[in-house]
Amino acid sequence: MEPIDKPLPLSLRWAGLLAAQGIRAWMSTLEYRALHYDRSLDAQLGCDQPRIYVFWHEYILVPLYLRGHCDLAMLLSKHRDADVLARMAYHMGFDCVRGSTNRGSTAALLDMTRRGKHMHLTITPDGPRGPRRKLAIGPVYLASRTGLPIVPLGFGADRPWRAGSWDRFAVPRPFSQVRGIIGPAVHIPADLDRDELEVRRQGVERLLTDLTLESEEWAVSGTRRQGEEIVRPQARALRLQQVVSISDAPATVTLADVAAEDAAPVLRISA
Repeated sequence: MEPIDKPLPLSLRWAGLLAAQGIRAWMSTLEYRALHYDRSLDAQLGCDQPRIYVFWHEYILVPLYLRGHCDLAMLLSKHRDADVLARMAYHMGFDCVRGSTNRGSTAALLDMTRRGKHMHLTITPDGPRGPRRKLAIGPVYLASRTGLPIVPLGFGADRPWRAGSWDRFAVPRPFSQVRGIIGPAVHIPADLDRDELEVRRQGVERLLTDLTLESEEWAVSGTRRQGEEIVRPQARALRLQQVVSISDAPATVTLADVAAEDAAPVLRISA
């Protein structure tokens, strides 16, 4: 795991370490269950190829707790208010790339492209300033440029406390239920023009929103679902493994054109 970019004052380094310990203790009281479109897409399993995982900023505590030490590089803002978060993510087992669409975007894109050759990438596509649940073009452009598939992660908690921030940041209540749905791999073609990228952006945004809303309804309902799995945090570091042959590779999902702004994304399954 690479160190974060710049040295931080000792107070911020201690704050990041203490925050990581506090988040682990808090989040360890929760019950986690998940559904997978394809279990091989879970970064915890040591997948055969890098992927770009996206989830809404308000639920960042969930993957921070559950998917550290899974060979993931997380894109975080260069704003000063993200310094402690970056240090906390580092202590919880993530590499961190600092940048945003407004500041440091070119350097961050180059860094993510480089890391995407040998590790997974994860992005909160509505961060760092919103609007809430509005997917920025960055991950779609990155997927088109690198050939890495996007895997949307929908999370939901049972009536979490909500902050007054732009994203209505979710703080799960102790001993409550958290649910997640790991969506299908979405492949973005290369060499798309601006309009074609926007079509794909809208489709990924709707898919991620749908998975999040379904996870939230599931968490509140308290029901059991066929195929659900208990989820626990990763205990040790994983690295990508070339373990899947071409003939055994799972089906992939391609996001087709969306005819209208209000239409649901059309998914085409191909072997």
